Amino acid sequence: MREEPSFIVIAGNIGAGKTTLVSRLAKRLDWEAAFEPHAENPYLEDFYADMRAWSFHSQTFFLSRRLEQHHRIGQRTRPVLQDRSLYEDAEVFARNLHEQGNMSDRDWATYHALYQTMAQVIPAPSLAIYLRANVPTLLDRIERRKRAYEQAIPVEYLERLNGLYERWANSFTVCPLLTLEAEAYDWYTARDIDRIAALIRARLGLT
Repeated sequence: MREEPSFIVIAGNIGAGKTTLVSRLAKRLDWEAAFEPHAENPYLEDFYADMRAWSFHSQTFFLSRRLEQHHRIGQRTRPVLQDRSLYEDAEVFARNLHEQGNMSDRDWATYHALYQTMAQVIPAPSLAIYLRANVPTLLDRIERRKRAYEQAIPVEYLERLNGLYERWANSFTVCPLLTLEAEAYDWYTARDIDRIAALIRARLGLT
């Protein structure tokens, strides 16, 4: 039997179900959970109101919190499930902002250089799990969780992010990647959580 992993990441678009899955899997596997710092980001509401003005501030905040999170993960004794990864922050969200003209070339160059340095010094995850979800599913879940700053997210924004997620998943080589079709699972049923837990343990070579 292999040693237990240090951490695995759960990746996916806004509303894909990452936070719920992390919470449920952590309980099922008796691992720890590390959640995305939505509520802590002081720029988030401003960002959704004016992406061009606040994109660099918001993305840099997330990057700094991600570094803090990795420091804490390194101090834990049990495996950790991480809600969203450093790699998505940069290669999906920040890249989209730059490609759409909502982050200047100068800000993108500064941000991406910082990301690349961080990516070289933090440990690689043992496994990444990509939750692939279609836009109607994302919209339904965004509506149901009632985060005020998310309610005005345009459909086109989610579509672009989905496209970038596919590009990212197809080129990701940092660690093994397991893709789950979000519509095929119900995170709230014990049966489906057991199925996903079994997939994870099999992919990691655990018994």
